[in-house]
Amino acid sequence: MIYAAFLRGMNLGNRRITNDDLRAEFERIGLDSPQTFQAAGNVVFESSNESESALTKLIESELEAGLGYPVPTVLRSRPELEELVVAEPFPAEDVKGSKGKLQVMLLAAKPTAAARKRVLGHATDQDRLAFGARELFWLPSGGMSDSDLDLRAIEKALPTATTRTRGTIERLAAKFLD
Repeated sequence: MIYAAFLRGMNLGNRRITNDDLRAEFERIGLDSPQTFQAAGNVVFESSNESESALTKLIESELEAGLGYPVPTVLRSRPELEELVVAEPFPAEDVKGSKGKLQVMLLAAKPTAAARKRVLGHATDQDRLAFGARELFWLPSGGMSDSDLDLRAIEKALPTATTRTRGTIERLAAKFLD
């Protein structure tokens, strides 16, 4: 099975790692054919282990042992990535007309109904939010730095998460899944 690992907080502050070193860590863990994408902790690999929770625990524990700090990890299988690329959380004309880029907060687990309600309570006309199965889509009207969205409150309400632009996910899928 092909998976994409989205690692949270990579290459921020003192957490620096080259793509070559990250690929080597995944090889050391015993995962097959790891390939990195961009310098933000995106790794596509193959594994015969089809237990997402077991793979996530393995990657997190081994990366922490190898790198010396925790690395929260969110996995998506090839079919999940394919679904994510074609998902339309907002009308296409709204996405194209926005000055902001469509953001995808990848969640490690499906949020509860109460968590979804709390998070959606932060949505405004300037910062639109919509849930997928294990994703929160965010369409800011402008740049992320111009947003008044309380990301800390949102992240606090949700399971482990890491954010990528929809464009990054589309490019990753086009490069590794075709």
